[in-house]
Amino acid sequence: MAAHYLEFERPIADIEAKIEELSKLSETASPGAFDAEIEALRARAQEMRRDAYAHLDAWQKTLVARHPERPHFIDYARELIDEFVELRGDRAYADDQSIMGGLGRFRGRPCVVMGHEKGHDTVTRVKHNFGMARPEGYRKAIRLMELAERFNLPVISFADTSGAYPGVASEERGVAEAIARSTEKCLMLGVPNVSVITGEGMSGGAIGIAATNRVLILEHAIYAVISPEGANSILWRGARTPGEAAKAMKITAQDLLGMKVVDRIIPEPPGGAHSDPEAAIKAVGDAIEDELKGLETLTPDQIRAARAERFYAIGRSGLQ
Repeated sequence: MAAHYLEFERPIADIEAKIEELSKLSETASPGAFDAEIEALRARAQEMRRDAYAHLDAWQKTLVARHPERPHFIDYARELIDEFVELRGDRAYADDQSIMGGLGRFRGRPCVVMGHEKGHDTVTRVKHNFGMARPEGYRKAIRLMELAERFNLPVISFADTSGAYPGVASEERGVAEAIARSTEKCLMLGVPNVSVITGEGMSGGAIGIAATNRVLILEHAIYAVISPEGANSILWRGARTPGEAAKAMKITAQDLLGMKVVDRIIPEPPGGAHSDPEAAIKAVGDAIEDELKGLETLTPDQIRAARAERFYAIGRSGLQ
């Protein structure tokens, strides 16, 4: 499958096209004829990628967060969760594959895990509705959290959505109420919960499973109440560009950490999580393990109190 390059990666794409061209020529030339040139170009491409990703602006980070080749929930569950057993349905209406979840073991710990799944190709994107959950997706999340509390299991969630599904049928079945109840369940759990914003964390669609004791975010992920395009349309009537809106909204991981909206930034490999999914997933696993260790000795009342204080503290800076 051909690599997907973002606009700011075009110079890197040109170099890698040249590498591919020389590699094909080397197959017909004498062995090693172009090895030195290829290695020099690879080093140059890697340097350019490292430099580009070290200086991304808010809009470029938005594009990276939406990259179709970033790891999704299925990838994290496959690599981090042993003995994963998916649980389906909300026991009321249907099974929504936009949010997946179930039981498994995270590095030896029994746990409940859930998250948005966007899909990787046309067929799976349609199956998972591009990660935009309907009411039954959030009711399934509530069901999973109730199961976790019943059996005293920590909850791990992965948020990556452009928002909950806004269709008429979704509204008719009470999507706003479902998100509110899922958020409430997150906040009131007596077991530890840790969430990771892995790509886009947009609106209530994300916070419905991310109102947790610890909120982690990947280095190039974004988290906001609305997309930059939506903010530009609603707040500025299209008078600004999405890039200007993204900058004004403070949606990057670095901005969010400064405002205490998130608790920790997980570094990504040079070139983003999509450039080395295995390394990115391992880094996420290490961060989750570290955060769970700090929560596992707390009582249910302490867990709820710590979670409440975490959210009450948002926005307090400078008000004393």
